[in-house]
Amino acid sequence: MLTTIPLTPALIRGALELEPTAHGLLPHRLPAAARARNTDPQLAMAESQPSGVRLALRTAATVVELDTLPTKRSYPGAPPRQDGVYDLLVDGELAGRGTVPGGRTLVMDLATGHGEPQPGATPGTLRFDGLDAREKDVEIWLPHQETTELLALRADAPVAPVPARGRRVWVHHGSSVSHGSDAASPSTTWPARAAALAGVDLVNLGFGGGALLDPFTARALRDTPADLLSLKFGINLVNTDLMRLRALGPALHGFLDTVREGHPETPLLVVSALYCRIHEDTPGPAAFDTSALAEGRLAFRASGDPAEVPAGRLTLRTIREEMARVVASRAASDPHLHYLDGTELYGPEDYAASPLPDELHPSPETHLRIADRFAATAFGEGGAFAAVRA
Repeated sequence: MLTTIPLTPALIRGALELEPTAHGLLPHRLPAAARARNTDPQLAMAESQPSGVRLALRTAATVVELDTLPTKRSYPGAPPRQDGVYDLLVDGELAGRGTVPGGRTLVMDLATGHGEPQPGATPGTLRFDGLDAREKDVEIWLPHQETTELLALRADAPVAPVPARGRRVWVHHGSSVSHGSDAASPSTTWPARAAALAGVDLVNLGFGGGALLDPFTARALRDTPADLLSLKFGINLVNTDLMRLRALGPALHGFLDTVREGHPETPLLVVSALYCRIHEDTPGPAAFDTSALAEGRLAFRASGDPAEVPAGRLTLRTIREEMARVVASRAASDPHLHYLDGTELYGPEDYAASPLPDELHPSPETHLRIADRFAATAFGEGGAFAAVRA
């Protein structure tokens, strides 16, 4: 017999805030103060998609059910999107996957990023059964690219929050690649996989299209408890054509200044963009590749003019150089600040072997490769996040 379990904050990891709704709870990855400052519909959608958010239960249950109300997205002219994937982890190992059909539907405007809600909203139920009847840690990772309201939780045995394990908390901020675009599932985005390899607890503040040095994001990072911090910038600054070189250095300094107000000695790793062929030497903005859309697939192209780079238009190459300069200029007075060139995680030789399918986002296999490299580089001996030996 299943018993309804109250959905309390103690059972939910990876969210900065839980908003009560008419149906249940909506996890947010930016707090209300930051959301109030935001005017970008793309970021509003991205922060409500629960990348890295999971239910963490200690239970002997053999059956667990979760009622949710997902929000699906539809892009005119693009192939239909698959239902979001939920991952079940038992004692840290993948033990099942599921989806919840139905929900709400937003028809997205490719030009503005706005979504038009369609009539109807049908909740669904995720069910995992056949679990071992022993005390165990059960995690249900929510779909990383599908806004998900939590309605009800049921189990056939008592449920408690997973107890503290003394694991360090790693807070990471980045773009859609960090958010998990095109990863196979929520526990196999590169930050989730790297966290599992390193034995740390992840708070993923990677926002598709939203790593833009926004001051309200810096304040959210400042105020979020963290043992380890990483910030990954580059691709969104180019593909939105947000600023020129003159503004980049001061904006990055200001972002770091704000984060350091709350975390003055926390290990802080600044990471530049992965290799992206279309934007290495060509400025943005990024645009949809209409020839790919005609073939029924989604892909991007760079629409800027390389001749304008000397006048300050940004490319990934110039951004990496400026980021390295800013970090180096601060490192003498900030020994806990570090820099990692993103091409060490995915470089031109990787692109030659495993191209970015849409020219912006890694394949599922590449997410895992990036995770392996990040874990080895950042958490390995001598890395920015290497554990201090007693």
